[in-house]
Amino acid sequence: MCCIEYFILCINCFIHCIECLMYYIEYFMHCINYFMYCIEYFILCIHCFMYYIEYFMYCIECFMHCINYFMHCIANHLIMVSGLPDDLIEKGKDIKSVTEIEENGDQFKVTVTTGAKVMINSFTIGQEAEIESLTGEKIKAVVNKEGNKLKTVLNKVTSVTELVDGNTLVNTLTLGSLVYKRISKRLA
Repeated sequence: MCCIEYFILCINCFIHCIECLMYYIEYFMHCINYFMYCIEYFILCIHCFMYYIEYFMYCIECFMHCINYFMHCIANHLIMVSGLPDDLIEKGKDIKSVTEIEENGDQFKVTVTTGAKVMINSFTIGQEAEIESLTGEKIKAVVNKEGNKLKTVLNKVTSVTELVDGNTLVNTLTLGSLVYKRISKRLA
């Protein structure tokens, strides 16, 4: 073989290498395109996911409004069947109260200040005491303590007051199948 034949053979080999390189570049470009398609699909999935999360949060918010309205209706019904006069019910709907609880062993003093009205109830756990109701009526009742809960029954209404943590007090009133919960937070 002469130099020209080797040269032609080298050129053919070089052309073949270029063709292979072009094939691999084309294959690499297809891979990049496929990767870009996957990224676009992933971004679309994230957008859909965010939309469904937003929709889910909207549904939760609507559900919470329904629960709030339902609790408001139960509270109104509980107040209506409690025997309180209508004028007292209307006055009490928007009034905020401050409750002060003093504990000394088994002796408690509960002071509820609502506007200008101050109601003070003192009692000893497990002993009968005269408790003033929302209507101002004095009712004989026994307050029992179970763990961090105080329980009593006033005119068929069961009252359970629970200190959930150092800052949250939950009072649950139950009359038959009606339940009303009031959550209070500690003032400074």
